[in-house]
Amino acid sequence: MEKKYLAKIIANDNDGLKVISACCSGAKIRISDIKFLKNNKIFLLSMIRLNLESDLDSKKIRSVCKFDYVDKVKSKNIDQKNLDFVLELMAIDYLKNDKDYEINLIFKNNAQIILTTETIEVRLEDQNKI
Repeated sequence: MEKKYLAKIIANDNDGLKVISACCSGAKIRISDIKFLKNNKIFLLSMIRLNLESDLDSKKIRSVCKFDYVDKVKSKNIDQKNLDFVLELMAIDYLKNDKDYEINLIFKNNAQIILTTETIEVRLEDQNKI
């Protein structure tokens, strides 16, 4: 019987964020699969990405990227009404301000989502293979 190992990566610093960014590079995300749970301070991205970290042939995998302690979300160049539109994630990086962080989700075609958080707490969890 084939064992299925689904990745779970937790980042709470720049190095961890770089690993998650590398894993998610090229991921496809529908507008309808982006959620900000303001009361819980949680930002969720459900994505389809290539399983780049596996030695086996890269298979598509459904993953969820969860950002905790998010106070504010801003987007640029994203039509939020077009729920079927698919964004392609290029990278995730951050800036440290006086008392918080700005986590930058950078998409193809100059689209961006900026998360204002009090700390870096990001989790990438694979759901299932496609």
